[in-house]
Amino acid sequence: MTAKTTFTHMSPADTNASSADKDQAASNTKADGLESEDGLDSIVGQWQQQGVTDDLIPMAVLGRIARLTKYIEVVLLQCHAEFGLGQGEFDVLATLRRSGEPFTLSPSQLYQSMMLSSGAMTSRLDRLENKGLIERAHSKEDRRAVHVSLTAEGKALIDKALPQHIQCQSALLAGVSVEDRPMLLQILKSWLNQFEPQ
Repeated sequence: MTAKTTFTHMSPADTNASSADKDQAASNTKADGLESEDGLDSIVGQWQQQGVTDDLIPMAVLGRIARLTKYIEVVLLQCHAEFGLGQGEFDVLATLRRSGEPFTLSPSQLYQSMMLSSGAMTSRLDRLENKGLIERAHSKEDRRAVHVSLTAEGKALIDKALPQHIQCQSALLAGVSVEDRPMLLQILKSWLNQFEPQ
């Protein structure tokens, strides 16, 4: 199945640009050894023009991450919608599926794994249960405890959707060269460890 990736930030002017113009721009960029400027460069430049002399690299880094996050969310939402899954529903099914047999977790295990509030998780579980993709049952040992499990239909759907999800992720990362990916991975891992120490 081929991933359908749409980058909605392109303007008509972008799509109508001639290949000659694109080739020339790419040639100039490579010759300079620099990437072309983006929106964050403009924002940082404006602050500098207003006399801000602080280090604005954090602003540029976090601003780009925020923008990338929006594009990632749009693409993955479109990807999951092909399987009738709304926002966050794929993640619940995937978390249960990768937990292994019997594909069962408690609601607290789910929302802690996905960094959600219990209320947000309950809403997702309600929707998935109404679709017949999960089921909730009280523990035989403790009636106060609830277990969430994939149904056969839910397992079949996540197994079908996962390859498409991976293809969409690959398409999103296409702008990063294969050579640069290990370095990017290590930088992000080290940064995340500040907040999620091992």
